[in-house]
Amino acid sequence: MNYRVTGLRPETFGPLFQRTDEELAALGAKRVIADEPNAFPCRVSLVDAAVGEELLLLPHRHHAGPSPYQSSGPIYVRRNAAAPYDAVNAIPPMQLRRLCSVRAYDVSGDLAVADVVPGIDLDATVRRFFERVDVNEVHVHNARPGCFAFRVGRG
Repeated sequence: MNYRVTGLRPETFGPLFQRTDEELAALGAKRVIADEPNAFPCRVSLVDAAVGEELLLLPHRHHAGPSPYQSSGPIYVRRNAAAPYDAVNAIPPMQLRRLCSVRAYDVSGDLAVADVVPGIDLDATVRRFFERVDVNEVHVHNARPGCFAFRVGRG
């Protein structure tokens, strides 16, 4: 069973980098500079920002719709993220070192199955979830801070 991992679209966030800090604050967002390695994971490119790189920290609705499981949460986006991650059967390397909350949803957006696994077990977990006929998509979150990481679809 193949699966496809996709990052968020950069054009959604590009104009926000032109806003002032006050305008960002009114949106519940803020500009940050990465000050340590492997601590600022971009949700577009699915790589960690380099020290000194500019990002936005902002709320993002990643699971919308009429389901009781709709959800939003904080994400980082790098200013220089030009293209979204898009790969078949390839977990982004940045996620392999993180503890992950993995949530699978059915076509109605309701939770079908969930687990918490080390990043190195993500491939097997995603494949196991997609063995179920009721699973439509999988969302991966960083388990400790609860931040949305990326979406996984059937491949």
